[in-house]
Amino acid sequence: MANEYTARDIQVLEGLDAVRMRPGMYIGSTGLRGLHHMIWEIVDNAIDEAANGYATEITVTLKKDGSCEVTDNGRGIPVDIHPKLGVSAVEVVYTQLHAGGKFNDKNYAYSGGLHGVGASVVNALSEWVTVDVYKDYSHYQARFESITDPKTGKIISGHTVQHLQKLGSTRKRGTQVCFLPDRRVFEDVRFNRDTVSRRVQELAYLNKGVRFTFTDERVRDPEERTQSWCYEGGLADFVRFLNADKTAITEPIVFEATKDSTLVRVAIQYTDAYTDNIYSYVNNVPTPEGGTHEIGFKTAVTKAFNDYARRAGILKEKDNNLAGDDFREGMTAVVYAGVKNPQFEGQTKGRLGNTEVRPVYEAVCLEQLSIYLDDLKNQDFAQAIVQKAVKAAKVREAARKARDNARMAGQLEAAPLVGKLSSCTGRNAEQNELFIVEGDSAGGSAKQGRDRRFQAILPLRGKPLNVEKKKLEQVLQNEEFRSIITALGTGIGEEFNLSKLKYNKVIILSDADQDGAHIRAILLTFFYRHMRELITDGHVYIGMPPLYKVAKGDKTLYCYDDNALPAAIKQMGKGYTLQRYKGLGEMNPEQLWDTTLNPDGRKLMRVGIEDLMDVERKVTVLMGDKVEPRREYISKYANFNKEDNFVPVTGEVNS
Repeated sequence: MANEYTARDIQVLEGLDAVRMRPGMYIGSTGLRGLHHMIWEIVDNAIDEAANGYATEITVTLKKDGSCEVTDNGRGIPVDIHPKLGVSAVEVVYTQLHAGGKFNDKNYAYSGGLHGVGASVVNALSEWVTVDVYKDYSHYQARFESITDPKTGKIISGHTVQHLQKLGSTRKRGTQVCFLPDRRVFEDVRFNRDTVSRRVQELAYLNKGVRFTFTDERVRDPEERTQSWCYEGGLADFVRFLNADKTAITEPIVFEATKDSTLVRVAIQYTDAYTDNIYSYVNNVPTPEGGTHEIGFKTAVTKAFNDYARRAGILKEKDNNLAGDDFREGMTAVVYAGVKNPQFEGQTKGRLGNTEVRPVYEAVCLEQLSIYLDDLKNQDFAQAIVQKAVKAAKVREAARKARDNARMAGQLEAAPLVGKLSSCTGRNAEQNELFIVEGDSAGGSAKQGRDRRFQAILPLRGKPLNVEKKKLEQVLQNEEFRSIITALGTGIGEEFNLSKLKYNKVIILSDADQDGAHIRAILLTFFYRHMRELITDGHVYIGMPPLYKVAKGDKTLYCYDDNALPAAIKQMGKGYTLQRYKGLGEMNPEQLWDTTLNPDGRKLMRVGIEDLMDVERKVTVLMGDKVEPRREYISKYANFNKEDNFVPVTGEVNS
C-alpha cells in the first residue's frame, strides 16, 4: 500500500528554520565559499553605512576562538521597539527573515543588501551572535544562540537569549557584530586569512577615503596581525594595483557621473597584455558574472573608440568597424554601478539583471569616453589604443585563418589523434571523462587501467607551450594544444562553444613533482585564458595520485600526502614495505585504476575561480615574463608538496 500523503505531511518552517535546513539557498554552499559569505553579509551592512556617508571606519577581526567581529562607526542599528512585533529593532533584524531598512531608498541611496535576510541568515547559521550598538551616547547589547530544544531535541536557530539591554554610557557610535559559525552547518569553520584580507582591501579601493582595518588575532607575530587601508584615489588606485605585475602603457582613465538615479564609476588602464580583465560591482557587491552594467560599458567602449577612429581618420569609410575584443585587448577596468533597486540573480548576487541600467550605463560611458578621447592632451593615448586595436584585429584575423588552415589540413579533426587519443566507447558526454596525462609511460598505464566505457586518455608528449603572453595564432601552432582542442570538441577563441564539449570531466593527471606542477600550471593557464567557461562551469579537475604505497602481506594502503603516512605505518605495524612514487609511470595499470582512475576511490580536485583578482595575479606572476615578481612569490609561498601553490586557480576536493 502506498504511503498516504495528507495535510499532516506539509511542513511549515518557522522563524529561521528554513535557513538552517537549506543554507545553500542563502549563502551558496556550506563549504569555505559559504563560510566567508557570512562575513560579507555583515560587512555589507557596514559598507552601506559608509557608502551613504554615515561611516568612515570599518574593522574586520578574526578572533582566536574562531569567531569574526565586524565594527563600523555609522549610525548604529535602531534600538527602539518595533511597533508591530513588540521587540527591539535589533532583534527584528537578526531574527526575522526579510526585515531591514533597505527596501526603499529613504535610509540608503545605494545598498548591497536588499533582501533583508543577511543579518538573520548569519544568526541562523551561527552558534552564537552578539550585537553591540553604540547610539545616542548609550551602549546596547543583544545576544542570540542556536540552542537545542530539550523537549524535541531539535535545534532552534538564532534564539534570543539576551534581549537588547542598555549596558552603559559611551561616546562611541556605530555597530559591532561578533558571530561564531556553527560547526554543525559548515564543513570547515576556519576562516582563511588571505581570503578575508583581499576582500577587505578590495572594499577599501571601492570606497574612497574610508579606512578599512583587518586584524587576525590568530597570528602570533603582533606586527603581522593588522593591516589597514585607505585609498584617496579610489578606483584609479585600484587599477594600478591590479596591473602592478604587468607593464602599463597608459595612466588610468577615471570618470564618475549620475544619470537617472544610477551612479556610474569607471577606471580603465591599458597594459601590453593580449587579454582584458573587467571587474564589475554593484553597490560594493562583486558581480563576477557581469550583468547589464558591464554590457553597457562594453558597448560604449566599442562605439566610442570606433567613432574616434573614424574622426581621426585611422578607420576609412570603406573599413569595417573594429570588434569590441580588439579595443579591450590589454584593458584592465573596474566597472562600478550604484543602483537604487538592484535585481541580482540569487542571494549571492553574481549578476545584475536590471534592464534599465544598461542604456544608462552605456550613455554615460559613451559620453565620458568621447570627451576624454577628443581632449587634445589625450591624443597620444587615444591613437595608441586605436593602433593597438588595429593590430589586434589583424591578429584575430590571422588566428581565424590559422584555425581554418589547421582544419583544412586535418590538424583540428579527429584523424591525427588516432594512436594518441584513446577515446571511450560511450557517447554520453555527461558521463565521459578525459584524462590529460603527463608522459607516454603514464599514458600507457592509464590506457590499460581505465574503464573504456567512459574514460578517454590523451598523453602529452613533452611540455606544452606557456600561453601567457602568446597570441592565439601561436597557441594554435602548438601540437599538444591542437590535440587538446580537437579532443574536447569545443573549438577555441571566438568559436568556443561549451555545448559541444565531449567530456563532462577534463582531468589533468601529472606527477607530484616540480615538472608535474609546472605542466598543471601551463594547462590551467591555457584553459583560463582561452576556455575559461570550462573552469567556471566546473568541468576541469586535477587528479591526485598517491605519494606512497605501504604494503604488508596482502594488505595495501595508499597515502596521498605526507601527513597520512605516519598513521598508515602505525596501522600496518612492523614488517611493512614502503614505496615512494616518483611518477605516474611507476604504477602498473591496476594500481593506477585503484588509486587514481576509479571513481569510487579516487580523489579529484575540482578547479574553480573564487577570487578573479587573485587568480589573475597568480597567472600573471607565475606564468608571465617578469622574473622578479615570480621569484618573490615562489620564495614566499612555494611548497612542492602542496597542490594549491602551483595551480593558478582554487578548487574543492571531491571524492
